[in-house]
Amino acid sequence: MEALRAAKRLKATDAAVNLEATTTYMVRFSNNEITVSKVFDEYDVAVYLAIGERRGVASTSTRSVSDIKRLLAGLAENTRLAGPSDIYAPLPRGPFQYDRELLSRGRRAPPPEDIVGWVEEAVSGARNSGAARVAGSLIVSEVRRTLYTSGGVKAESSAERIELSVRAFLNGASSGQFATATASREEFNPYRTGEMAGEIARMAKNPVSGEPGVYDAIIGPMTFANLIEEVGRASSAYSVLIGLSCLEKKIGETVASKILTLVDDPTLSTAYGSEAFDDEGLPTRRKAIIESGVLKTYLHNSATAKKFETESTANAGWISPEPFNLIVEGGNATLNQLLGRVERGIFVTNDWYLRYRNFRTGDFSTIPRDGLFLIKNGSIEAALKDLRLSDNILRMMNNLEDMTADKYWIKWWEVEVPVKAPYALIRGVNFTKSTV
Repeated sequence: MEALRAAKRLKATDAAVNLEATTTYMVRFSNNEITVSKVFDEYDVAVYLAIGERRGVASTSTRSVSDIKRLLAGLAENTRLAGPSDIYAPLPRGPFQYDRELLSRGRRAPPPEDIVGWVEEAVSGARNSGAARVAGSLIVSEVRRTLYTSGGVKAESSAERIELSVRAFLNGASSGQFATATASREEFNPYRTGEMAGEIARMAKNPVSGEPGVYDAIIGPMTFANLIEEVGRASSAYSVLIGLSCLEKKIGETVASKILTLVDDPTLSTAYGSEAFDDEGLPTRRKAIIESGVLKTYLHNSATAKKFETESTANAGWISPEPFNLIVEGGNATLNQLLGRVERGIFVTNDWYLRYRNFRTGDFSTIPRDGLFLIKNGSIEAALKDLRLSDNILRMMNNLEDMTADKYWIKWWEVEVPVKAPYALIRGVNFTKSTV
């Protein structure tokens, strides 16, 4: 509150302060054993100022009130020098009512033996599936958040979040990876995550160089989550405004197969990315970004909503609206059923380094990693290497034929927004020769 009073003295038209205190318990493991275990605290203060139609944001890790006041003074000076924003809107006027279940998702930290036990379960799952060596990381975070705005918002929330990434190895050239994220210990299954990584590693024995070409493809949850996250980011109205979205001017148009519905849902109490309120203090809500293949909405904060003459979707981001949890809906097949529909194709289990050749068209490439397989007549025939997936995101979404009913929460280094993703069958995917 003192920071808001300081902002008022600086002649701010609007101001917001978001404080996050996080205690993180991190365990890294390799060669089947824990190698690093540490606990650390982080503190972040983010501030937003509007002076007339000029806007600015800044952040610091200090807890000192005097340092925060100095940060505000510097931000106010820089904001006055900035040009007026053509997408300015005042912060929403509260107070608001929030879902109590979302406000308090915190629990006391698990005892060390529980955290060690989760790692042991993950390692056992991978080794029992055939892996010789297992590595990865387990991160448990306690997040306490407080938001104050000049619009009368005073909101506090807490949450526990768990994320696990497991990489399994059979030999130097054979590996598999799987990851998961949750806010529910009851839904957390480290053994299954390790088991899935181990299964991929066992199958990926003795890979041979793949031939570039156009293939029907089974895209696993790790890679499909990466693609879906890109669709979610492209749906941010800010990405559209700055010319970094392949979804520009496509509201109401078909942008994907009719089997695909993509939802942003921050209201699931057990989901990793859920929040009771956005950075402007608006209560969050579920919304369909894509429904039966049709683009229904961009993600908005108050400023972008004013620019597009619509309402905020409660996805602030003071500057750029962002998704909270991306959920893929549609599809009721099994993985074996998808495989059975492929005469000649490629099964991609994981990827990294997705990069764009053209943001506005959606042309991209990414490097498959870990298990990559040749499919012939519905069966996995061989492990592959040395290929790059080079295609267009919208074309792939339109060529999506079916998905599994089983879907998996994915979050790791390459997928920052939690995505609940299936195995997906996509026709006519282009693979080129990798030089990495």
